[in-house]
Amino acid sequence: MSLRDEHGPLGWTWQRLRKSLVLWMFFFLQAPANLEASKETQYIWRSGQWGRCIGEECGPNGVQSRTVWCVHVEGWTTHHSHCKYEERPAIQRDCFKVCHWHQDIFEWDFSKWGDCVLCTSSNKDKPSTSTCVTAQQGLQHRKVHCVRKSNRSLVLDEICEFFRPKPASDQACLIPCPQDCVVSEFSSWSACSKGCGKGLQHRVRSVLSPPLYGGKSCPSLTETKSCDVQVSCLVGEDEFQYSLKVDPWSDCRLPHQRQVWQSGKPGLNFSLQPSEKNPLKHRIHEHFKPWNVKIGYQTRRVHCTRSDGKNAMLSLCIHDDIPTIFQSCVMPRDCGVSEWSDWSFCSKTCQTLATLPGYRSRNRFIKHKAIGGGSDCPHLVKTETCNIGGEGLPECPRYVWKTTDWNECQVTPLLSQQERRKSNQSTLCGGGIQTRQVYCAQATGDVNKLDLKEVSRPVDHNLCIEPTPVTSQLCNVACTTECLASAWSSWRSCMPENCQDPQKNRGFKTRKRHVIGEPTSRAGKCPHLIEAIHCEDPMCFHWDLLEESCVVENNQTCGQGSYKERILCKNHQDEVASEELCKESSHHRHRLCEVPCPNDCVLSEWSEWSICSRSCSSKIAEGKQSRARMIIALAGEGGKPCPSRTALQEWRSCNEHGCTVFYWEASPWGPCTEDTLVTALNATISWNGENPCSVGIQIRQVHCVRYKVGHVPPKRCPESLRPKTLQPCLLPCKKDCIATPFSEWTSCPTTCEQGNSSDSKQSRYRIIIQNPANGGQECPDTLYEERECEALSVCPNYRWKTHKWHHCVLPPDYVRQGMMGATENCGSGLQSRVPQRPSPSHTLAQEYIVSDLRGKPDNEQLEGVICTTGNDQHVDIIGCLKWASPMPPLVQKCRIPCHEDCIFTQWSKFSPCTAVCGSNHSRRRFLVGKSKKREKCQKHPLVETKPCPCNKYIREALGNWSDCILPEDKISLQLSMKIRGDVKICGQGIRYQAVACYDPNKKLVNPWLCGSSGYIEETCTEPCPSDCKLSEWSQWSACSKSCGSGIQIRSKWLREKAYNGGRPCLKLDVKNQVYDKIPCYRDCGKYSWIAEPWSECRINHQETTHSCEEGVQVRKVRCVHNTANGPGEIVDDTLCAYNETPAGVRPCSLYCPGDCVMSDWGQWSLCPKECNILNTRVRIRYPLRLPVDGKTCPETSEVEPCVLNKNCFHFHYNLTEWSSCQLSDKAVCGQGLKVRLLDCVQSDGKSVNLKYCEKMESSRHLSMHCFVECPVNCQLSEWSSWSECSRTCGLDGQMKRTRHVLQKAHGEGRPCSSHLAQYRPCLVKPCYSWVFDEWSACKIKGAQCGGGFKVRHVSCVAHEGTLSESPKVVENEMCGNKAVGINDIDWGLKISCSVPCPGDCHLTEWSSWSSCQLICLDGKRFETTGHQTRSRAVIVQALENQENCPEQVWERRPCTEGTCHEYEWRSSAWNGNERSVWCVRSDGVNVTGGCSLLNQPTATRHCNPLCSKPYSFCTQGGVCSCEKGYMEVMTPYGFLDYCAKIPMLEEKKADVKTNMGKNKLSNSKFQGFFKGWSIEPFHPDGKPKVWVYGISAAVGVLIIFITVLSYIICKKPKHQTRPAPQQKPLTLAYDGDMDM
Repeated sequence: MSLRDEHGPLGWTWQRLRKSLVLWMFFFLQAPANLEASKETQYIWRSGQWGRCIGEECGPNGVQSRTVWCVHVEGWTTHHSHCKYEERPAIQRDCFKVCHWHQDIFEWDFSKWGDCVLCTSSNKDKPSTSTCVTAQQGLQHRKVHCVRKSNRSLVLDEICEFFRPKPASDQACLIPCPQDCVVSEFSSWSACSKGCGKGLQHRVRSVLSPPLYGGKSCPSLTETKSCDVQVSCLVGEDEFQYSLKVDPWSDCRLPHQRQVWQSGKPGLNFSLQPSEKNPLKHRIHEHFKPWNVKIGYQTRRVHCTRSDGKNAMLSLCIHDDIPTIFQSCVMPRDCGVSEWSDWSFCSKTCQTLATLPGYRSRNRFIKHKAIGGGSDCPHLVKTETCNIGGEGLPECPRYVWKTTDWNECQVTPLLSQQERRKSNQSTLCGGGIQTRQVYCAQATGDVNKLDLKEVSRPVDHNLCIEPTPVTSQLCNVACTTECLASAWSSWRSCMPENCQDPQKNRGFKTRKRHVIGEPTSRAGKCPHLIEAIHCEDPMCFHWDLLEESCVVENNQTCGQGSYKERILCKNHQDEVASEELCKESSHHRHRLCEVPCPNDCVLSEWSEWSICSRSCSSKIAEGKQSRARMIIALAGEGGKPCPSRTALQEWRSCNEHGCTVFYWEASPWGPCTEDTLVTALNATISWNGENPCSVGIQIRQVHCVRYKVGHVPPKRCPESLRPKTLQPCLLPCKKDCIATPFSEWTSCPTTCEQGNSSDSKQSRYRIIIQNPANGGQECPDTLYEERECEALSVCPNYRWKTHKWHHCVLPPDYVRQGMMGATENCGSGLQSRVPQRPSPSHTLAQEYIVSDLRGKPDNEQLEGVICTTGNDQHVDIIGCLKWASPMPPLVQKCRIPCHEDCIFTQWSKFSPCTAVCGSNHSRRRFLVGKSKKREKCQKHPLVETKPCPCNKYIREALGNWSDCILPEDKISLQLSMKIRGDVKICGQGIRYQAVACYDPNKKLVNPWLCGSSGYIEETCTEPCPSDCKLSEWSQWSACSKSCGSGIQIRSKWLREKAYNGGRPCLKLDVKNQVYDKIPCYRDCGKYSWIAEPWSECRINHQETTHSCEEGVQVRKVRCVHNTANGPGEIVDDTLCAYNETPAGVRPCSLYCPGDCVMSDWGQWSLCPKECNILNTRVRIRYPLRLPVDGKTCPETSEVEPCVLNKNCFHFHYNLTEWSSCQLSDKAVCGQGLKVRLLDCVQSDGKSVNLKYCEKMESSRHLSMHCFVECPVNCQLSEWSSWSECSRTCGLDGQMKRTRHVLQKAHGEGRPCSSHLAQYRPCLVKPCYSWVFDEWSACKIKGAQCGGGFKVRHVSCVAHEGTLSESPKVVENEMCGNKAVGINDIDWGLKISCSVPCPGDCHLTEWSSWSSCQLICLDGKRFETTGHQTRSRAVIVQALENQENCPEQVWERRPCTEGTCHEYEWRSSAWNGNERSVWCVRSDGVNVTGGCSLLNQPTATRHCNPLCSKPYSFCTQGGVCSCEKGYMEVMTPYGFLDYCAKIPMLEEKKADVKTNMGKNKLSNSKFQGFFKGWSIEPFHPDGKPKVWVYGISAAVGVLIIFITVLSYIICKKPKHQTRPAPQQKPLTLAYDGDMDM
């Protein structure tokens, strides 16, 4: 035990170590093997892309290589020895070296996209309607190969990839979600199948949309239920009923030569087993000619059925004659068509941005039509898409609109009628309109030609899809303005012609004016700007006196002295010059003067020189002017005496220059011509001689002119002022005419011509896009060409040729003789135009035996209907099918009379008509043989009468007159296009009224039978529009102010209003007037008062110089016109301001000797800008003679305050209102000018000269450009061609033509007419239509049920456009081709039908076609065509016969113009716990199917847990509640515990289980008061009532209040602490932050 304890741990350790060593050794030995194995899987070969094919020659002998390397699976490259060499990919291969010329040999070829296949993995189920949301993802595949163009053989794809990437071979597509079958609602229940006892009722529904794309199949369309009529059946009434039933006719078959009597006998079914399929229902196929009609026979079975569907003995059903069980028939022959022609070229031959595919088609033609109920002809044209993606196709040519140059701007189209009559249209200017042509041309992709004039061939305008560019625009014709010159300046001093070389005694005085406004026209000419007159002693320099003062010698205060002057030397331009230059100028340097002494006579200063008496001087008269002075102080003793009267006035000559004025006159500049010097220069630099935009010269004539005389020698005018006669100019570039190439010739008719048709022509045109200018090449003369089309062949005249009808063919003898009652060869059969071999019995069996023994008939005999031309040549039948009338019938019904039949002769011909109209003619037939004696045969008509044809027709006017149609002017394209809007809109035209032609029976016939063109024509007049007419502008009124700014007004008044759509008057006021106003300005300084010098001082009305008393002085005051030379001529005083008239009289006095003599007061100084009494102004005077001793002089200055509007004024600018937009007198509209005037106004409101406001700033514009809207008339296009007639026949047909607005009216232009369409009646022709009768009831002759036929007939009727009127039946040929779908005999239509026997399980009639429905994805149509569906439901009449019921069927057909339908669930209001739920289609139809079952609302609701308590029910909210009269008692968990009855007044006991019962009041009054009261905390739906929430909130608030109150009461008071010492308060500015 001790050993075990001692060695136990060691042993255990050794065992574990030994196991570890063994495992370690095992792994050590296994590692090399694992490393060797993992090496093989950790290294793999990688290869790069194949390089370029290298070879010496193009073709298949090239070599292609690539790089191969070894990599670890983790991605890093290693040595190739780690990878297996035998797995190494090839590094070289043979290839096909592609060269660029191979692009013309090889191309990509791809097939049409296959059907869209659903993309679902193998482990997933097919998506159902509920899991699919919008659509399922699919995939389309096509084959893409590189092929050789020559033989379409396959080559390597790498060859085509060298030029173009390989087109995709797969593309994604969408398949709509599975569409379940959608059916309508059930119809109402049918009546009970029996009138007594137990029966069956059924109701049916129809299929509206079939199951598509894997949707659920249609449910049962029928519901059946039993019914029990509470009427006892009579004895035997509930037993079985028996009906005679006929099976459908067997297929038509031919009798066989070896057919025996017992093989497949048709006949009556006498067995009790259900009838089996007719063993003879097989068709004998024989090859014979298309129109070789063969007549066979067909049979049917007759048997007796019981009401439970079982067969019965035939004797129980047959009472009278049995139905026919055999008949002749036409062997059916399907429509025969030719083989398909080759595919046409694809309509999409180029690649566009649109993804629309192209289409190609192939066709086939009819060889022969179907007969005998054979299959109708299939579609003769097959179309399929091609070039869907457009890969490999060249890009489509792009067509764009191109325009010509704009035509010249024309003002004439904007003129009104009134303006056109009075205007000189050659001088019009201002706003105008210009047009250009627009044409469609193919766009070129050369971007280098974008800046050049591109010339392209015109094409059909329908090829351009972008909006048409504008073809007219407003423009402006610059108005010519005359040259405007300023007034003449004053004459300058006499100057030599050249100051550098002055010539003595030859000088000129000149005056100038400058150009204010340049002329704008080339012919505009400014007048001469400088005039000169000859003068003597010319001087280039002169002295200018600046200042002078009288200085007495020796500084004395009075006495004689001299003038002290300050002068400057100036030239003729008033520029300061050197004094040396003025030495020759005369100037008195030492002029004497005198300052009067106290006793001297004192004279006034000299007055201003008076106005010169003449403007120029001559030998006869010269100009004079004077000045004067007067005595203002008398001389004293010893003083200098006053001078004589004559010494007080001076005269001098003025305007001494002659009156002969000379000036240079220059003619307008001539045309710019080529300069020879420039030409020589260009020749040295290889000039091409075309003179493109070079420099030329202009020359003009210059002459010296004497004013009012004419040309004089040039030396009479200053040579230095001579204008130049030569100037350089720019020669304009030549512009050649540019015209487009001719368009393609219009197409000629390609079909044959019907009869004698007029020759067709084709034309082409070209357009001038740039007119020549500046001597460029002229335009071609021919812009339009026309030629005859090649003569077309006349359409062939095909017609049908028929054989006579042959004998009547009956079913074979062995068929007829095996039937009951067939004892003779007679009855109904068929006869054809194809001759059948006659036999004595005329039966089919013998006939075909004879035919086979003798061989087949020849073609001429077998073809009963052949096609011939006009010359009776036999042609293929296709010609008649295309061009001739409907093919005549090949077979018709016939009858071989039996022994008891009535036999008649053939109808005789109709008797001749005795009168043309109103009479009848007849034909007859007669009874033959024993038929004459049979009574029943006498009842058949033997005479047939019909009215004679009448050739008298009645002509009646029909309908209203058409619009007045104006004749169209043919304008040749050689004269270019018509000006837009230049369409005839008024004048004389023609209106039409249709004429109907009737026969005497009031049947509409063709109009030419009445000898009429079909119309009544009458001339009419379309009134021309008359524009509004106004008077001429009146003269401008006088300016409203004589000084400053005012207003001038002129006006027009209405003379005639617009009518018939003329230009309206848009700006008339209530007085029918139009006003125009402009501001005006009267220069306040233009006229001024001029005062002459004061007269001598008159004392006592006597002039004296010896008295110093007071007197009076007078002077003359005149109003003169101010000019640049100073005051001008004297004008009327009314032109000057009356309140500014200077004084003409003033008091005066002569100073006595010794007195101080003062000068006149000077001008007042200016007041400052601020006018107030604190500011003053001053004027001064000075002493002219000092007084004697002891006397003093008065004040030399005078001061007065500045008073506003008295002697001090403020000035400001005043702007007038803008004038109306002023145009040139020759302009109608366009750019004009609005002006306003700037006026300087004094503060008292008086207008003053602008010089007072010149120092004030005024940045306001006084003129601005404006635009007067041009009166553009509405421009309409030409009338389009007349449309096709709205009806091809009938009474109400109309033709229509339209026009559209090319440009709307603007401004006061003529408005657009609302008459943009015109109608005229069509020829009134009768309509011919096929009219189908209603289907007859299913007819079964001789039986009660089984297979029968429905028949309806079609007839050709003539009517007047509507079938509602009484149509008249006419010949079938009038309706042309046979009605669609009619292949049976005699223009009838027969379809098989069946009448169910009592007890049969059968199908209903086909339902109506459903509405056209489209498959849509997200509201967008997925299909181009929709589908319609109809169905037949199964009707069960006997439950015992359900096993024989057929399957319900439905069928669909394509349709157009379908709609996308959506489906949604609808539900009614809850009725208890139930409601109705149904599915509604978006058009309001209730359906079954279509709505998603996942979204279906519940129809029944349940409470959880269930409401199992007494008197409880489930509410709409899913909560249990109690019925009325019971109260809910709830569990703590909110569920209903039980329903407690609410106690009433009459109750004696209460429920002890409720609180009301426990606390019941004993007092009856209280019981009455609380009657009906109950505390119900919950609503019937289980939700708490409002008062419960209120009480809960009040209780919560009460608890919180008690809690807080308890806390306050029980809280321990705080110990009082010593307040801290008061510190200096810290003031903080609160900035609104919540942290403060």
